[in-house]
Amino acid sequence: MSSSAQHHRWMAQALRLARKGFYSAHPNPRVGCVIVKNDVLLGEGWHQFTGGAHAEVNAIQSTVIPAGADFYVTLEPCSHHGRTPPCVDAVIAARAARVIVAMQDPNPEVSGRGLEQLRKSGIEVISGVLESEARQLNRGFIKRMQQQLPFVSIKMALSLDGRSALANGVSQWISGEAARRDVQYLRAGASAILSSAQTVLDDDPSLNTRLGSEELNQSLAPRQPVRVLVDSQLRLSGKEKIFSTDGEIWIYSCSENEAVKRQLRDSGAQVIDISATESGQVSLQAMLRDMAARGINDVHTECGPRLAGALIDQQLADQLILYLAPHLLGDQARGGFSLGELTTMDRRKTCRICDIRQIGEDIRLTLNLEQE
Repeated sequence: MSSSAQHHRWMAQALRLARKGFYSAHPNPRVGCVIVKNDVLLGEGWHQFTGGAHAEVNAIQSTVIPAGADFYVTLEPCSHHGRTPPCVDAVIAARAARVIVAMQDPNPEVSGRGLEQLRKSGIEVISGVLESEARQLNRGFIKRMQQQLPFVSIKMALSLDGRSALANGVSQWISGEAARRDVQYLRAGASAILSSAQTVLDDDPSLNTRLGSEELNQSLAPRQPVRVLVDSQLRLSGKEKIFSTDGEIWIYSCSENEAVKRQLRDSGAQVIDISATESGQVSLQAMLRDMAARGINDVHTECGPRLAGALIDQQLADQLILYLAPHLLGDQARGGFSLGELTTMDRRKTCRICDIRQIGEDIRLTLNLEQE
């Protein structure tokens, strides 16, 4: 087997390990590590949760590591003190011969420093093996580090004629049971679930994940993503169903109604004051930047046409996940995205289809939004 093929083989195994932390590593990146010598697997590990040992340390501790081994890591070993000591020190102490990484740390303040320390210690470094796969696995973490914004996905259930609800607002259920269960995995993989006060008032959802550890294929107890609600004028009362379920709730508002703020805080929510637009609505960009500053990597959005359209129109959304149900609701039903009237074709919003698959009776489309 060629050296290139070996590198791809072992890095693919490291990426499989990294995915074991898909639902639990937040807000840290998902990282896997494989230790090999003479093309024989010696040890492996992955990062499970914040505050826990990093992938490299778990791999080193999984067995006795002889000098001269190769380390395959999906992300550059950290070189700074956080909740745990720098991983690069552990790799150097293990007397590695080579360290093969998929990608550098996206944090511009530390990117490349860990690799430089390895080189100064006489360890050969190879970078960029299966980099695109590694970047996809941690796209939210990368965007937060580089742009101070989270990766935003919008999930929408639509009829074949592009309708999200009946004219009277009823939307349950457009998609089938299998699709609704599939959405639970999208929620579980997110740092936060974003919605609007209007959606909560219309549908009274819980917006939590109801999957157990076994369903998520992990030993840790399931993590509830933060529920984030846009409520510019504080129309919520704190008595809605979402307030009676476990998990954090953040409410972003630009209202000065202190009485309602106290009422919502008494219901267990954190009310966050944020800047307003000229029309008196929450500034979505300011909100997302604040969320990123609080450690939010990936935002899963379940909302109505107005918020969905605003996120797209302001180029704050990265991805659409559409569940197309085999129904027709007619031209009096509500559309999926409020984008205003587009009078010329050059103003249309362009997407790139990434994945198409059938989920039960529905079709799931995954599309990346192309930014202007």
